[in-house]
Amino acid sequence: MEDFEFVSPTHFVFGKDAEEKVGEKIRAAGAQRVLIHFGGKSALASGLISRVRASLSQVGIACIELGGVRPNPEIGLVREGVRLCKQEQIDWIVAVGGGSVIDSAKAIALGALSDIDSWEFYETKQAPSEVLPLAVVLTIPAAGSEASSNTVISNDELGRKTGYGHISLRPRFSFMNPELTFTLPPYQTAAGITDMYSHLLERFFDDMGSVPVTDNLSLSLMKTIRAEAPRVMADPEDYDARANIMWAGMLCHQGLAGVGRHEDWATHGLEHELSALNPQITHGAGLAVLFPSWMEYVFEENPARFIQYGREIFGLVSTGDDWSDAYNAIDATRSFFASLGMPTTLEELDVHEEDIDTMLVTLEKNRGAVFGSFKKLTINDAREIYRLVL
Repeated sequence: MEDFEFVSPTHFVFGKDAEEKVGEKIRAAGAQRVLIHFGGKSALASGLISRVRASLSQVGIACIELGGVRPNPEIGLVREGVRLCKQEQIDWIVAVGGGSVIDSAKAIALGALSDIDSWEFYETKQAPSEVLPLAVVLTIPAAGSEASSNTVISNDELGRKTGYGHISLRPRFSFMNPELTFTLPPYQTAAGITDMYSHLLERFFDDMGSVPVTDNLSLSLMKTIRAEAPRVMADPEDYDARANIMWAGMLCHQGLAGVGRHEDWATHGLEHELSALNPQITHGAGLAVLFPSWMEYVFEENPARFIQYGREIFGLVSTGDDWSDAYNAIDATRSFFASLGMPTTLEELDVHEEDIDTMLVTLEKNRGAVFGSFKKLTINDAREIYRLVL
C-alpha cells in the first residue's frame, strides 16, 4: 500500500427534503451573503431554486443567482461568477445541480478571493491562498464533485478542457435528496452511472498491485452500481435504488476508493479531449466508448488484474487462458455500458479519424508526453486507443 494522506471534511445531509435544510446549516457555519449557482431552466421550473432561496431567506441570508451552467462548464461564466462575488461581497456559494454546476462553482470559489484569474489555477496548478466555502444541492449523481477536491473546466477560446484539485475545494456541505433525481432523463442517468463506475476503474487499474482494503471497497461499489443500475433504468422513481446510486456516486470519487493506490486517470484524460472538441458530448458517454478501448490496449501489462475484476464483478469463470479471460472481462464491461444505452464507438459521438490529431495536441498540453499509471502511455498510444473505437 502506498503512503497517503486523506481528509474528507464534507458534512452530508442525505434524504427526503434535504435541500430545505440548506439555510439553517450554512447560517450556523457563518454564511450571510450567498451566490446560488445553477444550470438550466429545469432547476427553476421544478421549484428547486425557489425552495433553496426560501431556505436561505428564512434564516436571514441574502442571495443572488447565477444560472446558465452548461455541460462541460466554460470559463466565461466562471469569470462572471467571480465578478459577481466580488461586487456583491459574497461569502458562500451554493451549487444546485450536478458535476458541471459544482465544478463551475469550485472555479468561482478559486477566483473570488484572489487577484489571479481562475483559469490560471488550472494552467499552473498553484495552490490557492483562500477560497469561498461551498455547499452543494446535488441533482445528478455522476461526477462525485459533491465531495471531491477536483474540478474540470473548459476554455473554448483555447480549445482546452482541464482539471484542478485542492483540498480547500471539497464542499463544506452536501445536501443529497434522491427524489431530486427522479425526473432525470434516462440517457443522463445512464451517463452518470457510467461516470461513477469509471471513477472506480481508474483507481482499481493502476501499477500498485493488490491493496485489499481499498480494492474490496471498490469492488463492493462496482457490484452495488451493477445491481442498482437496471432497477433505476426500469423504474426512475424507485427511491431505494436512486438512493443507493446517489450515495455510491459520492463514494466513487470522494477519494476513499483510491487510498494507498497510485490511480491511473488516462481514460478520463482521453475523454476530456472528446468533450473539449465538442462540448455536447456527455462525459459519461465518452467514457463508455473509451474505457473498453483503453482496457484492450493495456491489459497485457497485468492480465491477472482483469481476471480478478471479471470474476468478482461479472462472475466470469476461468477458461484457463489468461488473455481470453481478460478479454471476457473487457467485453462484459462494454456490454454493461451498452445495456444502459451508452454508445460503443466514436462514430456515434460524431468523432472521426480527422479529429484525432486535433485532440492529441491538447491532450499533450493537458497530460504531458507520457501519462497513466497501469501502463505509461505516449501520444502515439493515445492515437491507437482512439482508433480502436472509430
